[in-house]
Amino acid sequence: MSEAWHRRTLRWGQTNITELDSQTYDLEWWRQHWRRTKVRGVVVNAGGIVAYYPSKYPLHYRAQFLEDRDLYGEINAVAREEGLAVLARMDSNRATEDFFLEKPEWFCRNNEGNPIQIGDRYTACIFSEYYDEFLTDVLKEIIDRYQPDGFTDNSWSGMNHGQICYCENCQQNFLDSYGLDLPSAINWDDRVFKKWIKWNYDRRIHIWDLNNKVAQEHSGNPDCLWLGMISGSPMTESFRFREMKGILERSRFIMLDHQHRPSFGFQSNSHAGKLLHGLMGWDKLIPESMPVYQGRTPAFRLSSKPVPEAHMWMAEGFAGTIQPWWHHIGAYHEDRRQYRTSEPMMNWHADNDDYLINRTPVASVGIVWSHENIDYYGKETPEESAIWPYEGFVQAMIHGRIPYIPIHADHINRDSDKVSLLVLPNLAAMSDEQIEAVKQFVENGGSLVASGETSLYDEWGDKRQDFGLAEILGIRNDGGFEGNTKISAATWEVYDHHSYMRLHPSRGESFYGPQIGNEVDLTTDRHGILEGFEDTDILPFGGRIENIEVIEDTCVPLSYIPEFPIFPPEFSWMREHDTGKPIAVVREHFQRGRIVYLPADIDRCFRRDNFPDHGNLLVNVIRWASNGKIPCSVSGPGLIDCQIYEQEGRRILHMVNLTGTTQEPLHEIIPVGPFSVRIRGTGKVRSLVTSDIVESEESDGWVKFDIPSIDLHEVFVIEP
Repeated sequence: MSEAWHRRTLRWGQTNITELDSQTYDLEWWRQHWRRTKVRGVVVNAGGIVAYYPSKYPLHYRAQFLEDRDLYGEINAVAREEGLAVLARMDSNRATEDFFLEKPEWFCRNNEGNPIQIGDRYTACIFSEYYDEFLTDVLKEIIDRYQPDGFTDNSWSGMNHGQICYCENCQQNFLDSYGLDLPSAINWDDRVFKKWIKWNYDRRIHIWDLNNKVAQEHSGNPDCLWLGMISGSPMTESFRFREMKGILERSRFIMLDHQHRPSFGFQSNSHAGKLLHGLMGWDKLIPESMPVYQGRTPAFRLSSKPVPEAHMWMAEGFAGTIQPWWHHIGAYHEDRRQYRTSEPMMNWHADNDDYLINRTPVASVGIVWSHENIDYYGKETPEESAIWPYEGFVQAMIHGRIPYIPIHADHINRDSDKVSLLVLPNLAAMSDEQIEAVKQFVENGGSLVASGETSLYDEWGDKRQDFGLAEILGIRNDGGFEGNTKISAATWEVYDHHSYMRLHPSRGESFYGPQIGNEVDLTTDRHGILEGFEDTDILPFGGRIENIEVIEDTCVPLSYIPEFPIFPPEFSWMREHDTGKPIAVVREHFQRGRIVYLPADIDRCFRRDNFPDHGNLLVNVIRWASNGKIPCSVSGPGLIDCQIYEQEGRRILHMVNLTGTTQEPLHEIIPVGPFSVRIRGTGKVRSLVTSDIVESEESDGWVKFDIPSIDLHEVFVIEP
């Protein structure tokens, strides 16, 4: 018996049909395009907000120009002739005015009782029978007529947490669940509001399970999967009440709607692949909608995306073990450049897909995250408070070419044997169980890097008297903080002071520069986290520092220099040369692990300002704490994302060239090199991009080889 479709369908295509396509869809041309791009599955618009088949339900809005045509059925039939898997696309959270007037009790209401609209459509309440009955009836109708392999749904999760629905369904359900009235306003300090957040998360999990139950039981096929799309961003999914851990743990396959790079960069795509696989398993497939139209900044949905932009996004997806899925808006385009965009990347993937799936990451560093930290600690500022510190460390590790894996805070015990170092980037909201898992990891010899207010709050965002990890970190909470978390601005009035970090011990006037008699004893070496900063006694800071007390067995290699004026220049001089307040606290413990605590938000500052000194310091922290266990080193110019995977008998090094990618959209790929690579393993080295055997040498369990240059990406297989 052949494998189920969700185990073998490695490349996808989607023509997101517009209402006008009901008259003009050139089915034979698209059949040939499927063949040229070697897709094995297609996503076809079926129903929900717009029906592309003659539904028997009068309120199921039919595409404007469809008339009695069964466009979905026609495309489905041809796709079956081609041997393709077919997913019926839904988009289900809005309906017409006629629908609203017929079933007003199914739709969201504001606190004044008025219906909530998006454009001319009415927003359905996720706690209503619209989701429990109408949409499940539509699923059954599509199954009865077409037997799809499964369903996707872009807008399955209802309203986000930016607005509270006060319809009668919500009022009664919340009362039944918690014995409480709905919260009167968005207030992250209100325990009722926090329960409302959890209640909404639980409902989305219920909808996920309900739709999968209907799809599988009504079809009689356990592989008929309902797939509400998710993105690869925990903050986005938190905002939409989609609890990623709960969803991914119950999923055999995910359709990823993560189409464009955020300000985090292209590397967010490989990161998303690792984060999602870490939750659902590395043997699962995660195809991603990869648009070939210009979708954002600015958005031109009928125009072709620049080829370098599209290819870089796809390459970073491959590096995160994501499968390709080209995506067009509309079935006919006058900008015909986009029809060629995906073909070379799809064909390369088809030629090498054995190396791009069913592989597990090789990394010594795990970076920890949770939805609770985003929601209940991040509150009104989740990006600044919870996401930026996390992304700051991720960016530093990419700059340092340090492979890592994301680990959910609830999975520390489960995944701790995969890494030797855990990074907790301002993971302030932690449960007692999560704290105990970290302690156990350290007691078993693991190393730890933590920053900011990590462990100072419980999982509901309520502040503890002291850090839950105080004993491990060698600190005590002294109350409050200094500095700021403002975004740098061009106007002095907004960002008019600067602060610094003092490095110890001082180097004084030992290096090139003017002399004022500041001579010091140079016999004491600096700590390893200060490597590369030999010619300076200060580093820029500009952020927030927690007030702490150091309690035992620690070293403080950096301390805080408080703010003083930037402007006018005549006043820009240090009032206080050193407060002695720790910027970094380092220690080693008896099990040979290493501990670094950063009361200063250097991680947030690096994500905010992209200042090289901050990134280099974070890289030093990771390297020192890793204590020689990082499984590769890559030297050479440029910004390179390096991921290592293993399959039985071989290792795979995926390198993506991110040099010059800060401008959006990307205009061209800039080749960089040469590089010298050293990776743990044994065997011969072969490139999947050039198909060449690479000259290499082995020594003490490491393979060494040189690369003359990298264009878009390189993938090396190391095997006997």
